[in-house]
Amino acid sequence: MPKQIHFIAALLATLTIAAFFSSTVAVELFGSPEAVATVKALIVMPGLFILVPAIAATGGSGFFLSKSRQGRLVETKKKRMPFIAANGLLVLMPCAIFLNRWASAGTFDTTFYMVQSVELLAGAMNLTLMGLNIRDGLRMSGRFRKQAANAR
Repeated sequence: MPKQIHFIAALLATLTIAAFFSSTVAVELFGSPEAVATVKALIVMPGLFILVPAIAATGGSGFFLSKSRQGRLVETKKKRMPFIAANGLLVLMPCAIFLNRWASAGTFDTTFYMVQSVELLAGAMNLTLMGLNIRDGLRMSGRFRKQAANAR
């Protein structure tokens, strides 16, 4: 059961961040200021209330599962997690709240777009790190093998 919880929570967290990222890019390219404000509000509520428990469940279940596992992939996943968590708590959440407040006030100035750029870069970094953790987790479970091993 912990493996399924870990898989579902990790998938939910990754898909949530991907949805935040893609909706932000799409609305910035094609949406009105009102649409930007709506997306920013939805990211904060209910978005963060979906994301935070999903990340907590992923980390907690991953920590639990790692007690019975050893190896390079487990250690690599463990090393990525502090960066994912710190990036989420110290960069992505404050950016989301700031951008929501400014967008709801209609303040789309240089500061807004600088923070938006930081948020997109941090989101891309977290998506990359989480994707690598998912890949390594699938390798550990035997669901995904390296291409080199399949080519032989």
